[in-house]
Amino acid sequence: MTVKRGTAMAGPVGARERDLAPDLARGLMLALIALANSVVYLYARPYGVRQHIVEPGLVDRIVSVVTVTAVDGRAYPMFAALFAYGVVQILQRQRAAGASLADAKRLLRRRSWWLVAFGFAHALLLFPGDILGLYGVAGFVLVALTQVSDRKLLIAAGCWLVVVALVQGAAYMAPPSGQRSFFWSFETADPLRAMALRPLEWLMTPAGVLGVGSAILVGTWAARRRILADPASYRALLTRTAIVGLTTAILGGLPAGLAVGHFWTPSTTFALWGISALHAVTGVVGGLGYAALIGLVAIRARGRVVNALAATGQRSLSCYLFQSVVFVALLAPWTLGLGATISTSAVALLALGTWLVSVVLSDLLRRAGRRGPAEIGLRKLSYRTGKMTV
Repeated sequence: MTVKRGTAMAGPVGARERDLAPDLARGLMLALIALANSVVYLYARPYGVRQHIVEPGLVDRIVSVVTVTAVDGRAYPMFAALFAYGVVQILQRQRAAGASLADAKRLLRRRSWWLVAFGFAHALLLFPGDILGLYGVAGFVLVALTQVSDRKLLIAAGCWLVVVALVQGAAYMAPPSGQRSFFWSFETADPLRAMALRPLEWLMTPAGVLGVGSAILVGTWAARRRILADPASYRALLTRTAIVGLTTAILGGLPAGLAVGHFWTPSTTFALWGISALHAVTGVVGGLGYAALIGLVAIRARGRVVNALAATGQRSLSCYLFQSVVFVALLAPWTLGLGATISTSAVALLALGTWLVSVVLSDLLRRAGRRGPAEIGLRKLSYRTGKMTV
């Protein structure tokens, strides 16, 4: 078949062509995303450090420590690294199919615009802490970085951590007043007023997840080397990254976790700034550590459970939106309002239960040979100018 350069476009990658490690990582990390997002829906009680509700029970306090230490600020950087990895894969696939660099970039820009649109709709209707819009913006940045050297990418990733420390530290350095300092829509009973607040809150969200910038740059570097496509060849690197990354994340996140759990109280504004900055920076390293650990697992992991988790990762956009639908239906003050009474440990169980349901649904779709509904929509919109599978 003759391919006319500049017009040939590869279609969306088929299920059999996908790499296991990135999909497995996305599927597992959706559990942490659910844990991180669900606690934001709790309201009608005093708010403490990092705007977590003040819990009197020991079990709830321990759950808060674990969540803040191991989940908050760790799951989204990992997802961001995988997002960048996927963008590079799309670019490589288009180029291999014979598409010009200009056409491949055009596809990625169109996909990025639609991610921003999906994110805005998600934020407006359900969850103002949406990350899709930011990933869409990141997509434009990645297109601009296609010819930047690996060395410059890694230097920029390290330098950006300084910005992360300064901004994230400042964001949480004020002593808790007992009141919400952002995401006011989560305690607003009037659905129309809550909807009016969400776009503003959505625009504020990037300030709370700046660490994804460094993760995206590292994810781009990893994709160029196809580290997760062939994790066995990079076993030593993945092992070091997993050990150093997760150890750093736990040690760096523990002070903030203990403060949220009320096991100690930072005595000064500077102390609050310090633990927040430390939590944010080590979260980026921890996110990469999680990705590396799952990459190692993917070397040998096979079976029904792995297939179901990978299917969830392949439908991560649909599953991410599904979580918001469930949380809003059960927890929001303008629906069932359980967020006013449910505890931190109970909402963690709800989050994990919601994730498990999404795993089951994803596996059913896999068995039926169907993609997730959100993936179908995004792919049709992104590839709408026609496609040619080469």
